[in-house]
Amino acid sequence: MATANSLPPEFDRGVVTTVHQGDCHISNAADLTFSTVLGSCISACVRDRAANVGGMNHFLLAEQSGSSKDRYGASARYGAFAMEQLINKVLSQGTGKKSNLEIKVFGGGKINASLDDVGAKNIEFVREFLAAEGYPVASEDLGGNYARRVLFKPHSGRAFVKRLDSDAGATVAREEVAIASRRAVVVPVHDDIELF
Repeated sequence: MATANSLPPEFDRGVVTTVHQGDCHISNAADLTFSTVLGSCISACVRDRAANVGGMNHFLLAEQSGSSKDRYGASARYGAFAMEQLINKVLSQGTGKKSNLEIKVFGGGKINASLDDVGAKNIEFVREFLAAEGYPVASEDLGGNYARRVLFKPHSGRAFVKRLDSDAGATVAREEVAIASRRAVVVPVHDDIELF
């Protein structure tokens, strides 16, 4: 019998790879789980259902610009890069067919008042991005006032979300405030992936 704090059996074995802010990981390994902890950040989990290959990213839009042409400034360009990078990597290692993609999104919590609800801006960004690209969202766990741990099996597409207690949320909030206060926008490293 499983206890309230235990993981489903599928997530309680195999290799776990942590996805940190700015990361994008792809795999088709059946025994691999991607894991991340989110506050205001967003993680998208994208899987090619036919090829059983999937991946997870993790990004934070740290500031909003005043420009109406580019509502979120350089940070949105990073968010768009993070989404395009993940989708393109899954397409290139999978069947290459957009219609085979299944997308799940997580995060965007309001865990610290000093972040001016970055989480809500992140949610709006990821929904607008996916809608503009024509991708439906298969499932989501967005918003709220708590941090969450997300586990994702790229081979099967199963996801598990655990809402974290206030102590864990406070730690995540401190890390995000430090990043936002530096106004750090990670400059993406371009590789051989063609962005669409």
